[in-house]
Parts: sequence; structure tokens; C-alpha cells
Amino acid sequence: MTFTIAGKELKALFASPLAWVVLTFVQLLTAYSFLKRLDDFMQFQPQLVHIANAPGVTEIIAAPTFATAAAVLLFAVPLLAMRLVAEERRNQTMVLLVSAPVSMTEIVLGKFLGLTAFLALIVALVALMPLSLLAGGALDPGLLASLVAGLVLLAAGFAAVGLYVSCLTLHPIAAAVGAFGVLLAMLLAGEAAGEGLSARGWHVPAALAQVLSPLRNFDTFGRGVLDTYSLACSILLIAVFLALAIRRLDAERLR
Repeated sequence: MTFTIAGKELKALFASPLAWVVLTFVQLLTAYSFLKRLDDFMQFQPQLVHIANAPGVTEIIAAPTFATAAAVLLFAVPLLAMRLVAEERRNQTMVLLVSAPVSMTEIVLGKFLGLTAFLALIVALVALMPLSLLAGGALDPGLLASLVAGLVLLAAGFAAVGLYVSCLTLHPIAAAVGAFGVLLAMLLAGEAAGEGLSARGWHVPAALAQVLSPLRNFDTFGRGVLDTYSLACSILLIAVFLALAIRRLDAERLR
């Protein structure tokens, strides 16, 4: 049933004009970043030849392109996630979904997987840009795989937060604004808490604060380092917000 719900959500996204607008917006911005970095690389290439251990195409072009995509997804994912539950309430179809013989866990996971599948498509389209450079050069496959994995985890974390906020309201626009506000607050609070706690010598709490900073976890993948702690923080962030969404819908079903 989880995958049935996920398929339904994925079809609904492809049928939504907003999803296509968001997809186009993301591709335009990342394509601009990609072409700009490519142009810079072509200009600096003669100087790079004389530098020992000079950065390659993947470091100069692919990594900044994925960083741009990560920043754009901070705005795009709340727009895609806002309708997951809030629109069900607004259309008065949430009652039918809640009364169906499926658990809240299946509903939440289905909606999350449907949105994550759409976001994975966006990441795949972003990855095609640096992959096109294989026609005239070589890429670092390890760094590129790390960038793809990091961006997928980042997008999934944003989707989990957006899904939870969508469970709190019946207005999709309010859900989008709320999700963006929560994500922005998490980024700022995570960075401030991490730096403040580290300065006081509280390294364990500072490390735990990294859970609240998804972009910091992505930075590790962006350097080509498969850090298990960053991976664990990303998965924990997703699990916590999915659990909160399940708990919220369970409470509604009981009422």
C-alpha cells in the first residue's frame, strides 16, 4: 500500500503545473551555474596546466553546480511538499484517506517516497550536466557519486520537513511558507549552536547540533568524503520528521 500511495503522489506531481514550473526553475538556475563554471574553467585551463595537483573538471564545475542545486532546493522543496497533506484537508479527502484500512505510517511513507522520487529525478537531471563533459574529458566518479548521494539525502531531508509542516495546516501556501521558515531556522540555529558549543569545548553537543544543519552535512559529501556521521545525521533528520508526521496524523485519527 505504501508504494501504491507513492505512485499516486508521483502521478499527481507530474499532473501538477506547479511541479513542472519548479522543475523548470531548478533546471534553469543549475544550468546557468553549470555554464558559468564551464566558461570560467575554459578561461583558466591554460593556467591550471602549470599547477601541480590542480583541481579537475569535477571540482571546478560539478561541485559548484550541485551546491547551487542544493540552495535552489531549499526554496523548491517546500513548494512541492506543501500540498501533500494540506491539500487533502482543503479538498476534504483526508477523511477518506484516514478512514481507509491503511496505517498512518503507510500514508506518510507513501507520500514521502512519492515526493522523494520526483526530487531524485531532479537530481538525475542535474547530474546529466557534468556527465555531458565525458564527451571531451574525464570526471572523478567518486566525487560525482558523493555529490549525487549528498543531494538526494538533502532533498529527502527537506521533503520530510515539508511533509511534517503540511500535516499542521489545511492551507498549502501556509505549509510552504512554514516549511521554508523551519528549514531556514534549522540552518541558522544549527550553524550558530554548533559554533557556540564548539567554542565552549562542548564537542559532543556541538556534533549533535549538526543534525539541525542539513547543508553542513551536504558540504561533507560535496568534498567527496563519505562521512558516516554526516550520513547518520541526514538519516536521523528524515526519521525524526517522518515520525512527527506519523504521530500528528495518528492523533487526528484518534480524534
